Amino acid sequence: MKILLVTSSARGHAIAESLARSPQKPDIFSLCTTRNPGIRRIAAAQEVVDIMDFSTVLAHAKRWRPDFAIIGPDDPIGAGLADALEEIGVPTVAPTKSFASIESSKGFARELLRKYGIDASPRFRVFSSPLSPVPSPTAVGEGGIRMEIHRFIEDDLHGNYVVKYDALKGGKGVKVSGEHLASIDEGVAYALQCIEECGQVVIEEKLIGCELSLMSFVSGTRVCHMPLVQDHKRAYEGDIGPNTGGMGSYSMPDHSLPFLTPADSARAKEINQLVAEALYRECALHNAPLPLPLPLPRCGRGGGYRGILYGGYMVTKNGVKVIEFNARFGDPEALNVLSILDSDFVAICQAILSGELTEDIVRFAPKATVCKYVVPEGYPVDKKQNGCVITLPLVAPHPSPLPHLRQGSGGQARGEGITRVYYGDVTENTDGTLRLGSSRTLGIVGIGDTLAKAESATQSLCEKVQGPVRFRADIGTQKLLAERTALLHHLRSDPSEIPTLKEFQTSAAAH
Repeated sequence: MKILLVTSSARGHAIAESLARSPQKPDIFSLCTTRNPGIRRIAAAQEVVDIMDFSTVLAHAKRWRPDFAIIGPDDPIGAGLADALEEIGVPTVAPTKSFASIESSKGFARELLRKYGIDASPRFRVFSSPLSPVPSPTAVGEGGIRMEIHRFIEDDLHGNYVVKYDALKGGKGVKVSGEHLASIDEGVAYALQCIEECGQVVIEEKLIGCELSLMSFVSGTRVCHMPLVQDHKRAYEGDIGPNTGGMGSYSMPDHSLPFLTPADSARAKEINQLVAEALYRECALHNAPLPLPLPLPRCGRGGGYRGILYGGYMVTKNGVKVIEFNARFGDPEALNVLSILDSDFVAICQAILSGELTEDIVRFAPKATVCKYVVPEGYPVDKKQNGCVITLPLVAPHPSPLPHLRQGSGGQARGEGITRVYYGDVTENTDGTLRLGSSRTLGIVGIGDTLAKAESATQSLCEKVQGPVRFRADIGTQKLLAERTALLHHLRSDPSEIPTLKEFQTSAAAH
């Protein structure tokens, strides 16, 4: 069994480790943007390439002849790498380009929900230039577009708005009123810039509430959900500072979240299912009605969405709303869920590709997890620590109820918690010295019977990392969870009183 893994970052390390735990004992062949120390220890081969250079990726695939491939990052997925691999006979656990529009085009995602009657969006409009190749339903003439955008923001959204660049932009295309945009005029100017650069822009109501992530394995219209996770985008403790790629995340032993009602959890899962079905209708059946019973996905490029569907949600006073969708594992969320995956990940991938995905082959341990990212001191603002040396404590295996935590590198005991270390933007010299890159360095995950035990294990190991680094100590703590639960309860019980932005997460988050 040979698997091609196209990846980068700690998320890629977590994927590689999960594949390596399989009883099928696959050989992993990895193409990475940098030489990841964690993947290097696992993979049969690792090559550093430009993963957006498809000719190079395909050349390696032809040489290695893998049984299937997995793609981690959004850019190659959105650009159609799965299509290219399928063309040379490599089945791929990642959606093809048309299905990946659910992430690469914010406008496509919103219009898909509207078209198929999935009532989960805030108020929004998609604006485009009439010169756009595919003008939106609200395209207006060049002379009137500024006025039309201004009117929508002021009259319909009352100045509480989000402007979304309608293409992949590394998580930096979303700007929010009151945080990035100080006035309506600034919002209009940014919206016009988006239209000039990518053809259209999405402007929508700013949501206030608590955020959550739901990732699902998808094979056509078959959907199996992973545990719910809450990410923390802000750079500093107390949810302040600039947005980042994610400073950490947590999940609970019951696979829900403390601030959710059973109805909230069920609704998020229902939306992911409905979106998978809508994508099948739109992109595989070309808008034809779904036959009943729901069809099995076909092999090959016409077989529907095959991969990971990530729903980013906000629980608001008006229920569960969609922030955005991603066509891949989240980072850091993948570190939480894959560390407690208690079934054969290779078998799950094979089932996704064959159309045999069922809930009985997807199992997660009833454990809590807390992930905290260790990052350079200046992250995400400056890169002064780039190249600085860091030192990790000795991390050794430790017995655990989960088979994969009883063996392999990266496990350590502290009380009743277990820790895992996933390498991100860090390089390892031939003498074993570790040096910082400019982005997130290490994802450290604690696993325990309770959230407190998981958090304690994570915190203990984070504190032992030496060098010019920092991490958010508050992630996964009871204090932060209690504050969010109480604030959401307040919002639901008194919806007329809107909390301050310091009290609530907003739809500023861009994954």
